[in-house]
Amino acid sequence: MTEALRWGILATGGIAHQFAGDLVKNRFTVQAVGSRSQASADAFAAEFGIPTAHPSYEALVADPEVDIVYVSTPHPFHAANAALALEAGKHVLVEKPITLNAAEARTLVALAESKNLLLLEAMWTRFLPHMARIRELLAANALGDVHTLLADHTQDLPDDPAHRINSLPLGGGALLDLGIYPVSFASALFGQPEKILAAATFKDTGVDAQIASVFRYPGGQIATLHSASDTKGPNTASILGTAGRIDIDEVWYSPTSFRVYDSNNEVVETYDTPEFAGRGMHFQATEAERLVAAGLITSELLSTAESVQIMETLDEMRAQIGLVYPGE
Repeated sequence: MTEALRWGILATGGIAHQFAGDLVKNRFTVQAVGSRSQASADAFAAEFGIPTAHPSYEALVADPEVDIVYVSTPHPFHAANAALALEAGKHVLVEKPITLNAAEARTLVALAESKNLLLLEAMWTRFLPHMARIRELLAANALGDVHTLLADHTQDLPDDPAHRINSLPLGGGALLDLGIYPVSFASALFGQPEKILAAATFKDTGVDAQIASVFRYPGGQIATLHSASDTKGPNTASILGTAGRIDIDEVWYSPTSFRVYDSNNEVVETYDTPEFAGRGMHFQATEAERLVAAGLITSELLSTAESVQIMETLDEMRAQIGLVYPGE
């Protein structure tokens, strides 16, 4: 039996709270937290019963009691913060998107490979039970030839210009926060698109408010995707094939249910996610620990090569809508 990894949490924002809570509820070893202030680190550590609170990210990654670091800072800081942990010899689980753009992703992946350390993008949806069952169905050819994906991620989020979601310097907007989910799902199904068409509307702060896209693939498949930060939609997804379809319920990218229909529109399977403690973010931690125990530095469920390809797709979408972040 392999020894559990000791986790370090880098940053103390909302997503870090969700992830740490799920780790604690599912009995993972959360050893340390690092923040830009001692007070913030102390409060976070007290909330989750974490033994060590560090007043800086540098102190966290230097902690000899930490084996793997979860990076949860805003998008523009993912590359630098993940690199900080890798340079310190730590495995890394970094929040999605893996970096701000493909160039940063390629550099980060090369660093992880040079250090022989795990680098995994925290696209938690990939590792959820209902997605595992969907992969089984597709591998068994349950839908015949899969031709189409329809998916949205649409939320009515705060309009406050100071909020991170509306801040161009913090990588805000619908695409990187919300659009990454359907884009990653399309990548899991069909790979990298050969043709991308994207259109967007913008907020006064310069971030994208909504973005719609159509992807075409070498095999003839089509993905139609939509994301928005100013309107809440169904947040469902459908996979269409020649022998049937899968309709994934709200919220499709979190633990949920789905139905499989045959070509006569008859339900042939209904799936309900089994109960578990927490929100479901611990499944990606389980995958990370499995990979490290096996001596692997990338995952077949979401390889670093695929993470780079996803960033290339996002880069192309941004080029088409004219979205550039400061410093690029």
